Amino acid sequence: MSSNFTLAAELRTDTGKGASRRLRYADSVPAIIYGSDKEPTMLTIKHKDIMYASDDEAFFSHILNLEYDGKVEQVIIKDMQRHPAKMQIMHADFLRIDTSHAIHLNVPLHFINEDICVGVKAGALISHMMTEVEVSCLPADLPEFIEVDMAEIDNGESVHLTDIVLPEGVSSTILMQGEGHDQAIAALHMPRGETLDEEEADAEADAEADAGDEAASE
Repeated sequence: MSSNFTLAAELRTDTGKGASRRLRYADSVPAIIYGSDKEPTMLTIKHKDIMYASDDEAFFSHILNLEYDGKVEQVIIKDMQRHPAKMQIMHADFLRIDTSHAIHLNVPLHFINEDICVGVKAGALISHMMTEVEVSCLPADLPEFIEVDMAEIDNGESVHLTDIVLPEGVSSTILMQGEGHDQAIAALHMPRGETLDEEEADAEADAEADAGDEAASE
């Protein structure tokens, strides 16, 4: 999969909390690249650039280009620390990729055909237990997202990881652990209020039937 994200970065030599605070005050984000048996590289990225890129969910499941010091490195985002109260990215960790080695990365799940879902048409609601799934694949096979077709799912039914059709060369790291690790990713159920209404209707019907029986016996 080709990368659609390129970030400009600069090398940094100052480290420590004080240096990181100064960078953030200057609207920059301290970052690090590691992996591929190379020494970690300390970088800084303009906050507006990485904030804009991270607003797209694909940023987290794409191979990224980091430009710095006259060269380009292909990486994936491994961790991003955000301020607990502000719209601010505090730190970013990037992992170098090796095209010949598999990578593990969370990929978004896109649920399709929910509007024509059999269970939804009958009044059921869809609950999402998972919104992303970790996959293992070569960088070239990394999908931007994985579709989950909900069209034929009825009330009371669930969709599991084993029901997903993964692209060729892509595996679920959870299912790679063996039997007994399958997980539900979505389920359909009737709204609680509608269930109560049905129970009340049944109770009223039983009461009317009992009254009819009593009247007939008199």
